[in-house]
Amino acid sequence: MKTQHDAATATPAQQLPPEAALMQLSTGHFISQAVYVATKLGVADLLAGGSKSVADLAAGTKTHERSLYRLLRTLASVGVFAETDPKVFALTPTAELLRANVPDSMRDIVIFMGEEWHTRVCDEMLYSVETGRPAWGRTHGAEVFSYFEQHPEHGEIFNRAMTNLSRMAVPAIVEAYDFSGIDKLADVAGGHGILLAGILKANPHMKGLLFDVPSVIEGAPALLGREGVAERVELMRGNFFESIPAGADAYLLKHIIHDWDDERSIAILKNVHAALPARGKVLLVEIVIAPGNEPHFGKIQDLEMLVSPGGVERTAEEYRELLTQAGLKLTRVVPTKSPLSVVEAVKA
Repeated sequence: MKTQHDAATATPAQQLPPEAALMQLSTGHFISQAVYVATKLGVADLLAGGSKSVADLAAGTKTHERSLYRLLRTLASVGVFAETDPKVFALTPTAELLRANVPDSMRDIVIFMGEEWHTRVCDEMLYSVETGRPAWGRTHGAEVFSYFEQHPEHGEIFNRAMTNLSRMAVPAIVEAYDFSGIDKLADVAGGHGILLAGILKANPHMKGLLFDVPSVIEGAPALLGREGVAERVELMRGNFFESIPAGADAYLLKHIIHDWDDERSIAILKNVHAALPARGKVLLVEIVIAPGNEPHFGKIQDLEMLVSPGGVERTAEEYRELLTQAGLKLTRVVPTKSPLSVVEAVKA
């Protein structure tokens, strides 16, 4: 018998009749791929000036008119675009996020998730569940970050997607965590530096150190220049499995530890420990999974970690155990208005 608590905590799919819920879940890949196709075609940008007919949209995207209509009709049924008149479509707040160069754009992350070389990895989830190994190497013959080095055009799509995610999270992180006591912040594997730039702009006294592999650091000066903080950031190249540069008061790692299994995560954190001053802080910006059956984005993201890099989205207790094995002590978990939290630690 379903209890009142069960009904209150059920997900939308669970509130449907069981057969309808299963059909919705099992056909979800059609929706995700449809969002990708519309984004890749630039439909949202074509609608930026107002509603347009499918005929105009098909001409602008060089697609088959009736097929494009079928795609957009499906997306409108789930709130992505709206059919305002027969075969005339307009933006919705959700579709607005698919535009390029708008605040909070999610265009690049949607494209990354839908690219054929990424979806083929997801199709191998059974292999990962059976073996505990990431499917990326099985699919592509190289593990994920080596693959991006070998295919820089795909690596650039990934980097733009990560910048998308970081740009969305910056205001929430800056609002939630007090960085005022930090004079120099090191962003370890910080990509092109969008999160570091946002923190520096909110804390004018602070200097930054951006550390990443050489191929990624090459793209940092342009972004840091656009953000107006280039003169406050020291750029350093290296490999966090080998060493991490000393000289900062705090070390920030956003969406890094979740990429790796426990053994390699501990190796990274031990290198952070070696660079950390006695009273320094380690700040892991990660999704922290809540226990129980509650819906949580981190539980879906955890499957991406399973099949792609072989990493793990963790609970607070799992982060505590991981940090302890690296000689660090978890002091608190600071939630933000985004799915991310700041996991703060010091030397044990």
